[in-house]
Amino acid sequence: MRPERPPRLVLAEDNALLRAGLTTLLEGSGFVVARAVDNAVELDGALADPHVDGAVLDVRMPPSFTDEGLRAAIAVRERRPGFPVMVLSQYVEQLYARELLASGEGAVGYLLKDRVSDVRQFVDGVRRVLGGGTVLDPEVVAAVMARRRDEPLDRLTAREKEVLSLMAEGRSNASIGAALFVTEKAVAKHINSIFAKLDLPVDLEVNRRVQAVLAYLRL
Repeated sequence: MRPERPPRLVLAEDNALLRAGLTTLLEGSGFVVARAVDNAVELDGALADPHVDGAVLDVRMPPSFTDEGLRAAIAVRERRPGFPVMVLSQYVEQLYARELLASGEGAVGYLLKDRVSDVRQFVDGVRRVLGGGTVLDPEVVAAVMARRRDEPLDRLTAREKEVLSLMAEGRSNASIGAALFVTEKAVAKHINSIFAKLDLPVDLEVNRRVQAVLAYLRL
């Protein structure tokens, strides 16, 4: 049996030092950086490669430094539904989070650039996104939830909301249990209750964990 090839990524970051650092970090963690670009035009070309498996990109890139990276991410996900994208941003921008989550397909990450300094968290986040999960910065979750007042979430207990908030950050059951000082079995029980209260169907073809997070965060 041939060994599985490492994931091939497009990296888009206009800061040369950060781009070089991210390339070294990703390649040292088992990924292949197929293309590392610093502007929107080259990014569009890199994302057109059918052999790349995902992208790590900055929201703001030349020439206008507004939303080039975001628009490129949305465009590639329209061509390739569910294409994994990890977005890095200097600030929490709720509009960008909403646009990325709008398809409801998961495989999306949104981290503040400061989180990259936590190498293990960042690399684990990229892997989760490539696996179809969602990884959202705690500040993004807090900013979005500050505006949420929806009745499906009112069904959840305070503890269930805590569990769901940690799920939105991309944490495993073990990590959630450690953060809340409860057992993994207790976490699993809370998650099953969340699925039921959010009316998520039992369907092996649907990742209910991702769907719960998307329902939680949708603006």
